[in-house]
Order: sequence, then structure tokens, then C-alpha cells
Amino acid sequence: METQNTTKGAALVIVGTPIGNLGDISDRAIRELKEADLICCEDTRRTGKLLKLLDIVPRPNLSVLNEHTEKIKSREIIQKIKSGSRIALVTDAGMPGIADPGEYLIKYAIENQVKLEIIPGPTAGVVALIASGLPSSRFVFQGFLPRKGIERQQRLTEIACEEKTTIMFESGKRLARTLEDLKNTCGEARDVVIARELTKLHEEIHRGDLSSMNKKVQTISNKGEFVLVISGSQINTDIDDATLIEELRKAINTGRTKRDAVKELAGKYSISKRRIYELSIEISD
Repeated sequence: METQNTTKGAALVIVGTPIGNLGDISDRAIRELKEADLICCEDTRRTGKLLKLLDIVPRPNLSVLNEHTEKIKSREIIQKIKSGSRIALVTDAGMPGIADPGEYLIKYAIENQVKLEIIPGPTAGVVALIASGLPSSRFVFQGFLPRKGIERQQRLTEIACEEKTTIMFESGKRLARTLEDLKNTCGEARDVVIARELTKLHEEIHRGDLSSMNKKVQTISNKGEFVLVISGSQINTDIDDATLIEELRKAINTGRTKRDAVKELAGKYSISKRRIYELSIEISD
């Protein structure tokens, strides 16, 4: 039988949880988890373990809300809140909605005029950005890259052209491939920071350019969670036309369209697309 929270008003409460170090959870977050009528989470085992570590007894009911169930369950959750429940949303680590489930539910709650409360917590991308030493006043977040196809290449090209610092997530198994793709798209000289297992016992921060990090990655454990921070594109006036034409030919020979090749090289060498486009005219289709 469900019980309703009578000490606070009905609401959807977004609760940030630690990304590694239990000591980073706030008193407010603990209080909200204790008092929630229901906690929506990615994995009941992981959230159950967190509640046990926080000595939350009796524990609130848990309901799985992940990438597969979020759209299906959102209506039910909002109806419960409208009936008076106070429901908390957590993910396995960090802030819900940041490359984790929650974005759809939050939007649905706003559309249905349900009260929304945010309990801030650690976010791996911001922690990595600060630790990177790269410019942090303006940045973009790319989340996880698409795994393959034209969508992946388009994202890589966006990063190559981006003038602001870029933050992205990656799995250990795909880290080496992504660094290689970034080197080929952004150029070897672009600075990158690899952050592994942030705030945890075996935290590692590796700094260098894409050339050196492509060599060093073989010595880095692929276990755990990774954040990459990539410096923004800088204006380059040193590259000559002959080199650009040769690069264009190589890109086109690997299956790129002229348009994609022009955009990619503009990002890689931080020069205007107009200049490269004019050079591309000399290359026959």
C-alpha cells in the first residue's frame, strides 16, 4: 500500500547523487531521499546500495526509470504527483538528465505544470572541466558520441570546428578509437584531458595533446568511467594551399563528400571554409 508524504508538498524532486565519493552527497539530498514517497532510479540494486550506505531505513519504494522505460512511465509518475505524492528521481551517479535518464520526465512534468525541485549534486563533466586547466568560462557538452556512421562523423566535425572547450563522455572500451578519430578530425596538436574515475580512489587525470594521448592511451586502464575535455579550435594561418589540397584528396578518397571534407578540414586546421572550398574546386569529382 502506498503512503503519501504529508510533511512537504507534492513535487518531482531531481536529486544529484555522488559520482564516486559518498562524502559528496548533501544533507538536503539525504533528507529528500528519506522522505520521498517513491524514488525513480536507473538500477534498483545500485540505488538500494546507496540508500543502505546512507542508513536510510525504512527505505522508500523504488521504481526503475531508464532509457527504455522513461517515456512509458512518465505519465504514471506525473499522475502520482498530482495525486499528492512527492517523488524523487536519481540516476546511478550525478545529475539526472545529463547524459542520463530524466530529460523527458522533467519536460513532461513542466508541460503538466507539476512542481519541480532540483537538489544539485556533482556532475562529472564540470568536475573534469575544472580539473583540466583548459578555458572554462565558455564550453559545450557533447555527451556520448554516436557509435558509428554519418552521425558520428558529423559530431566529430562539430567538435573540430568548435571554438569553445568541449566536454564529452566515453566508455573505456571505445576510448582509444575515439581519441584516434579526434586526432584525425581535430589535428594532432589539439589539447585533450582524459579524466578517469573522478572522485574515486583510483582517480586519474591525463593531460596532453591528441598526438601524445593517442600513444599514452595504451597504458591507461579501460575500466571505469571517462570524461574527455578538448580545447577549442584556434585560428591557424600557417597551413599552405598544397597541404590543404592533399588533405582534401585524402578525405574524399576515404568516402567523404566534398562538402563534408571542407567542413572537416576547416575545423581541423581552424581556417575559413571559404578558403578550403575554393581549393576544392580544383579537385575533380
